[in-house]
Amino acid sequence: MAQEQEWVSRDEVAQQVAILFERIGILHASYARAIVDELGEEAGRRLILKAIKEYGKKTGAQVREKAEARGEDNSPEHYTGDLPKYGTHDRFEKVIVDGEERLIATGCGLWRTWERLGETELGRLYCNVDVAKYMGFNPCFKQIHTKAPFKGDDCCELVVRPTTEQEREDFARGNVDWSYLDRDE
Repeated sequence: MAQEQEWVSRDEVAQQVAILFERIGILHASYARAIVDELGEEAGRRLILKAIKEYGKKTGAQVREKAEARGEDNSPEHYTGDLPKYGTHDRFEKVIVDGEERLIATGCGLWRTWERLGETELGRLYCNVDVAKYMGFNPCFKQIHTKAPFKGDDCCELVVRPTTEQEREDFARGNVDWSYLDRDE
């Protein structure tokens, strides 16, 4: 006997994903606060960045495996599908600025959660996942924030840039603060 399919609207899907995204924001803020309170600011920040790097690398590797299964290589144009299409942000759009494709993400559910909780400094550490997931996909590239709420902007503007040999070495090392890679220089 065939099961009847239930259809839901795009708005309902977005609302359901937004709930999950808010929970991820609360989870990150909670474990980050517990780590910093237990270990202190410097050691706690290092441990949080270590966890975010591993999470990002695993995400990037998963995206790479999916690209390979489609017969694609790990060049940046094949990096797709690491976030749900609906519910994580209010709006996504791609624009070209100075010949570079940039992703504009407005209304981040994670950032709203961290603002509400008063944890934007610890929340910001999570944003390093964008660098880590791209480097997990292909260490020759990183995705950086040229604009972001943690920089005082009203949106995130993300761009993919090549990494240097030094950046790849620092990212690969376990005891180096690699968060500097998310700079627009």
